[in-house]
Amino acid sequence: MPSLNTPLAADTPAGPSRRQLVLGAAATAAGAMLPAASQAQAAWPNKPVRVLVPFPPGGLTDAYARSYCEFMSRKFGQAFNIENKTGAGGTLGAAELAKSAPDGHTLLISTSTALWQAKVLFKKLPYTPVKDFDPIALFPSGALLVAVNANVPAKTLRELITFAKANATAWGTYGAGSWAHMLGDVLNKSEKLSMVVAHYRGEAPMLTDLIGGQIQVGVGSVQGVMPHIQSGKLRAIGATGKVRTPRLPDQTTLVEQGFTAPVFGMEGFLPFAAPAGTPRDILDKLSAAVQEASATPQLKALRAQFGIPNVPMTDPAEVRKTWAADSAEWIALATDLGITLD
Repeated sequence: MPSLNTPLAADTPAGPSRRQLVLGAAATAAGAMLPAASQAQAAWPNKPVRVLVPFPPGGLTDAYARSYCEFMSRKFGQAFNIENKTGAGGTLGAAELAKSAPDGHTLLISTSTALWQAKVLFKKLPYTPVKDFDPIALFPSGALLVAVNANVPAKTLRELITFAKANATAWGTYGAGSWAHMLGDVLNKSEKLSMVVAHYRGEAPMLTDLIGGQIQVGVGSVQGVMPHIQSGKLRAIGATGKVRTPRLPDQTTLVEQGFTAPVFGMEGFLPFAAPAGTPRDILDKLSAAVQEASATPQLKALRAQFGIPNVPMTDPAEVRKTWAADSAEWIALATDLGITLD
């Protein structure tokens, strides 16, 4: 092709016109710019990544976030900064995620409450649960322990029920609409109890009141409750799930104790999510990073501390399938219980 400084040939039927050559040169120049633009778009992350956690420090959700963010900061060469955005059953953090640009620079690690059950828990939300989020991975939450203050004589859930029928009893949860909340509501309805179901902004403040005797029973993670069991301030009376937790192999599950409602044997997940519409390649990079991090000694130790025998679910197809199935199951449970939070 001649230089643009070279006189162009006159228009002839056999050759290109001056206009065609000029347009062709412009198109070539524009085309040359496209790979650079595509490379810039693909260069994720190109700034610090915000990771929202809708609970205060001290619980499993925050522990997962800190460990994985530390790994990802090293892997991707950008800071993955945690923001503990608490309140409203986790919906403040979920709303923040939903309104964020779907560019992989704002993420969230949460319980399922705000992302799934909130669909029926709240009449008005500034986002649409399930629909407004893309799953990256599903972190196993492990068993939840039901524990009582040391001054409460119960050693099993059945004994607690007997105690609650004769004494004012408050059942503590780490958040409204949570698994712990549903356990308390199921017991109240099925056993005709009148326990106060008291909600906290996270596990740590709930455990503080449980130890202090402001509430008589609470539900928390194995790691959160274990130190207080070992100190004699709390007593475990049962665990969720179908198998015993490795940290307390002698502790019977609630299913073993004869409580057969689905909520007692369900497995919980902590979803790692991005805003809906986040590019698939970014989601895949994040899920691959979660899988890689999960094999490190630090994350193995974290799972051992919390009594979690299984690794996060990271295969994209499996994650999406489980996300769809489990969200429907938890939403149905919240609907059946008639729980509303506004």
